[in-house]
Amino acid sequence: MNKHGGTNDASTVESEITNHLLVQHWRKDFPILHTSLYGKPLVYFDNAATTQKPSIVIEAENHYYRHTNANVHRGIHTLSQQATEVFESARGKLRQLINARHDHEIIFVRGTTEAINLVAQSYGRSRFKAGDEIIISAMEHHSNIVPWQMLCQQTGAILRVVPVSDAGELDINVYQSLLNKKTKLVAISHVSNTLGSINPVKTIINYAHAKHVPVLLDGAQAIAHLPVDVQDLDCDFYAFSGHKLYGPTGIGVLYGKADLLDEMPPYQGGGDMISSVSFEATTYNKLPYKFEAGTPNIAGAVGLGTAVDYLSAIGLDAIVKHEDSLLNYASELMTNIPELRIIGNARHKTGIISYVMAGVHPHDIGTFLDRQAIAVRTGHHCTMPLMERFGVPATVRISFALYNTKNEIDKLVSAIYQARELFK
Repeated sequence: MNKHGGTNDASTVESEITNHLLVQHWRKDFPILHTSLYGKPLVYFDNAATTQKPSIVIEAENHYYRHTNANVHRGIHTLSQQATEVFESARGKLRQLINARHDHEIIFVRGTTEAINLVAQSYGRSRFKAGDEIIISAMEHHSNIVPWQMLCQQTGAILRVVPVSDAGELDINVYQSLLNKKTKLVAISHVSNTLGSINPVKTIINYAHAKHVPVLLDGAQAIAHLPVDVQDLDCDFYAFSGHKLYGPTGIGVLYGKADLLDEMPPYQGGGDMISSVSFEATTYNKLPYKFEAGTPNIAGAVGLGTAVDYLSAIGLDAIVKHEDSLLNYASELMTNIPELRIIGNARHKTGIISYVMAGVHPHDIGTFLDRQAIAVRTGHHCTMPLMERFGVPATVRISFALYNTKNEIDKLVSAIYQARELFK
């Protein structure tokens, strides 16, 4: 995160105007942003939970059901072939998005949660034994905690946790000390969904690989806000959800290195994940179909592929620059609000701010903001251990997307001041 500031010279003003016009152009693509709540225009700051969808994504799913709907991989008729083509085309777009080597390294799942569970049960359960260790961090989402706890119960493995500093940064020295001959996997979030902290994942991977330990990255909060190149990172697994990427719900991706995926047993049994079945034995299909049992979310994949097209047309660099500007602007304004404390001030952050206000429960603030048509998230954000680490029951979380504006931040800050006066 860069510190907000600078001079109000002509070039800065021109840049602000250009950015404003650009964002207004983007906003026109999202139908829900033109709705009102309580007689006020919607301000949507709950993007870390799910992003809104551009018309092109909504229309892509609609078009699929109206004109192409058929099951994939299983028919010689025209609709089935067309459905297969658009489904596999989406897989190719996602491979390009994260720069995987092969399309078959892209496994369609319901989302990040299922992707992590797949690795835990397929990779971990078949390899781990009593006394083996799995390293996670204190800032993980429950989806990157509970599957490993379940695996530990099943195998006797042990969970090790990297602590988080007061600034919301991982203690890399402790992480290094936790790596040993018993370590069988590292599973770390690329970006914290509560703090916005960008973890030094390349360093984390390098240290792990030096000990021949594979690494899974939870990319749910990174994929729409940072460039992700799995070959450059050299991660072994990368998981993310489509609905945080301006795509549909119920669709996501597990990337895995082909050699690892090849060695892993299927996660579920059923149709399409087999080559042949008899009552005596079953042989499994090749990648990626070995892990895609049953009819997939075809329309969701089509919508997600369209979302990737949409973001590619805008360019991630432009999105990152805009969201960084929003983060800096909001952080400066909110830091000056009396009795407000931002939880997590990592040196490297994406557009997420979690905060508490002395004497006021986050749920009360969230309810007040909702009546101002400002949507934020309140609670523990599926990071209860992290809440305990910072000594708070919950926070108010605001999170930015490409369609948010500084004017919306001004409305938010004004409403926070009003809430402060109301509850004081």
